Amino acid sequence: MLSIDPALLSERENYKFLIGSIIPRPIAFVTTISKDGILNGAPFSYFNIVSSNPPMISLSIQRSSGRQKDTARNINDSRQFVVHIVDEQNVEKINKTAANLPPEQSEIELANLSPVDSVRISVPGVKEAKIRMECSLEHSIALGGSDTPGCDFIIGKVVQFHIESDIYENGRIDPRGLAAVSRLAGNNYAKIGEIFEIERPK
Repeated sequence: MLSIDPALLSERENYKFLIGSIIPRPIAFVTTISKDGILNGAPFSYFNIVSSNPPMISLSIQRSSGRQKDTARNINDSRQFVVHIVDEQNVEKINKTAANLPPEQSEIELANLSPVDSVRISVPGVKEAKIRMECSLEHSIALGGSDTPGCDFIIGKVVQFHIESDIYENGRIDPRGLAAVSRLAGNNYAKIGEIFEIERPK
């Protein structure tokens, strides 16, 4: 087995080890609004649950040469955002939003996604997602980097769930109906495969 000190590696080398090892990763498609009123959308696979009481999720938004991405800046400015689950039906359109656009151009328009009003916040979501979560900002922490931060770690509180009725029954979400996709390394994604059950110990 190889034993490697990450301090001796470049950022790119560490990135490749992380995204190749920590798989599959759920993908959040995040919508935000800029100070100029532009609806921004971008996918992030550094995404997970933080807490269920209250319901909170986390995003880690990587910086480029120390510069915040539009999503992180917009979240810090407005303190609101919408998280959507990426699935087999919307992944092609969502992938288009990963393009590097100037702040004044909307990725939502580029990908022909359909904005839909939120209930509790002013940031719209998109109706192509089977699940979306309206979020308010709880914490934003700049992390990493010796001189400048390497990422913005965002914790948001879910203030409203939107779940397509066809995939919801008896308080549970049907994983096959949701058909969420996950991120692997490079250009690779994964679908929900075989589902198996193991009883947890008491």
